[in-house]
Amino acid sequence: MALVLLNPHAQGGHASRRIPVLRAWLAAHAPGTHLAAPTALNDSLALLESLPEGSRVVVVGGDGTLNRWLPTLLARRLTVGLVPMGSGNDTARALGVFGLPWAKALPLALQGPPQSIDTGLASWSDLQGMRHETPFLSSLTAGFDSAVGWRALNGPPWLRGLPRYLLATLHELIQLRTWDLTLHSDGRLIHQGNCLFASSLNTATFGSGMPAVPHALLNDGQLDALLAGTFNRLGVLLMLPRLLLGQHLSHPRVSSWPYRQLEVACTRGVPLAADGEYLGQALQASIRCQASSLQVVRR
Repeated sequence: MALVLLNPHAQGGHASRRIPVLRAWLAAHAPGTHLAAPTALNDSLALLESLPEGSRVVVVGGDGTLNRWLPTLLARRLTVGLVPMGSGNDTARALGVFGLPWAKALPLALQGPPQSIDTGLASWSDLQGMRHETPFLSSLTAGFDSAVGWRALNGPPWLRGLPRYLLATLHELIQLRTWDLTLHSDGRLIHQGNCLFASSLNTATFGSGMPAVPHALLNDGQLDALLAGTFNRLGVLLMLPRLLLGQHLSHPRVSSWPYRQLEVACTRGVPLAADGEYLGQALQASIRCQASSLQVVRR
């Protein structure tokens, strides 16, 4: 079975404008393929849960859409094709479909052969001590970049993509904060003390195309940590051009390494975000790689 599932809220609601043309294309080229665009998250999840295991789902949306549907996609072992219509589109970049017009992305998503990729899983406790489990496909951020992500989600609706994240970054700089974090990677103490952020990447980019870990791979059975130490406002401003060019890893206060399990602890709480979606403040997080856990169509 195949289902085309569109998030009408993606791209600030602009994705919903594609419904008539997508429905017409499917009627002409893939009769019998159902297109659905529920406005409520629970309705989308119910549709996914009703599919037989192993069915193919074409997701029309972006990183946030994939993140909200990911628990069900994993639980039902669904094969995922992507028609990118999001604001960040970092997963689309990793799958090689970013920039494809929908008329090319849709037939590929419906007919392309699937491949196995990794996902991440964050098990974390909030400030009230409640436990949460959040899978992610592209990134799990802790610290400055999560705070930026929250500002980007609540930014001006007319601004999209990388400019939206850059504006959110400049606003966060006004209230620049660091967090006292303790990191254990695969059982070894890696860091203890203040830092700007400690993030985990499954894709090479985050924040709408910033090459955070250019060498990251979706199918290598591991995640890549990215740690930034203490920076002042000027230091962050000077780091941004290097990050945009993928030259930040040579900075003495920035480090990156592969891992299978990472433990992050913060006594006062650190903001978390998964695939750009803000989660909340975490006292502790355990992040691990789920190797070959999702079937996707890649280009």
